[in-house]
Amino acid sequence: LMAGRKSLTVYEGMTGMMENAFINIKNQSFTVTAEVEIPSGAANGVILAQGGKFGGWSVYTRDGRPALTYNYVGLREYTVTSSERIGTGKSTVTVDFAYDGNGRGKGGTVTIAINGKQDGSGRIDATNANVFSADDAADVGIDEGTNVSSAYRQHDNRFTGRIDKVRVDVR
Repeated sequence: LMAGRKSLTVYEGMTGMMENAFINIKNQSFTVTAEVEIPSGAANGVILAQGGKFGGWSVYTRDGRPALTYNYVGLREYTVTSSERIGTGKSTVTVDFAYDGNGRGKGGTVTIAINGKQDGSGRIDATNANVFSADDAADVGIDEGTNVSSAYRQHDNRFTGRIDKVRVDVR
């Protein structure tokens, strides 16, 4: 169904998307672009997550700062966080993963931007080469299964702002 797709747009409330019905980001570079609206104060919670405690990735906000956690087969979590908070109102959060290439399960560099301004970067040393999870799915606005990241709690991670849409592009 998803073979050959280079882009997928998902919307708040779409949950339970199994791995074979979601765009494949493994072993390649990808970008997640989220159009969000932040209430006064700050928004926290999951914007988009795929997989769970034993492998996956999650784009979320914590203390109003966007972050990506990549969970490598449940053995190690790599987290990159923005130093700035997302401002009140409409914003675009971009998380880019530049894959090292030259094989399966290699690492890469993560860059986070808020409204086009780069605001965080970091390294992921290894990635899941084949599968994230047989039963933890992809979710927008919440991480419904086991939590990908220890930065938020299972069943208590709903995004407190509004998500207009999230686009995932692979290259």
